[in-house]
Amino acid sequence: MKMFLGLVMRDIRLAMREGGSISTVLGFYLIVVAILPLGLGPDLNLLAKIAPGVLWVAMLLSALLSVDRIFYNDHEDGTLEVIALGAMPLELVAAAKSIAHWITTGIPLALVAPVLGFLLNLQPEAVWVLVVTMLAGTPAVSFLGAVGAALTLGLNRGGLLLSLLILPLYIPVLIFGIATMNAVLVGPGSFVQPFAILCAISLVTIILSPIASAAALRMNLQ
Repeated sequence: MKMFLGLVMRDIRLAMREGGSISTVLGFYLIVVAILPLGLGPDLNLLAKIAPGVLWVAMLLSALLSVDRIFYNDHEDGTLEVIALGAMPLELVAAAKSIAHWITTGIPLALVAPVLGFLLNLQPEAVWVLVVTMLAGTPAVSFLGAVGAALTLGLNRGGLLLSLLILPLYIPVLIFGIATMNAVLVGPGSFVQPFAILCAISLVTIILSPIASAAALRMNLQ
């Protein structure tokens, strides 16, 4: 456990030290959400209706900008090979790096989303639902992204292939994330059922994705 936590903290420190990737992700999120009202016009009712979908889609696209870096830097400088030869199983290595990505990317995106929601006339009562659903759904984004990053590790122009591999897997997260918000904004019905499914998707992803990521890493490190 000490080695696992140490790897998580190491990746968090490296991400904070670089800073550029986090700034790029948040900047892209802001630009996508800010540009959309300019294209759709000043209809506040329309913006309020599409706000959940816009915020979720923009968040997923923003997260994609950084998922390829989960293993890339360590692979480039040879650190990943050293870690793979260590005592920690590759499954735990993949899980640790996915958690670090979620902390440095998923959580900031979830916390910034309410501020951007006001640009889209998001109703105040939906702000807490937006934060909670994104905090529940972004772990799946990071862990699924780690699978794609491991599969495309070392490939030229792997970013495009990564997007093609991962975006279809994000669809269930997107569907139930938006459904949870619409249950509060539109109704009728409770947000509990779609939110429970969203949490279940994240839990299943957290369990299975490290196994798939480790298998892909072993294949690419041979």
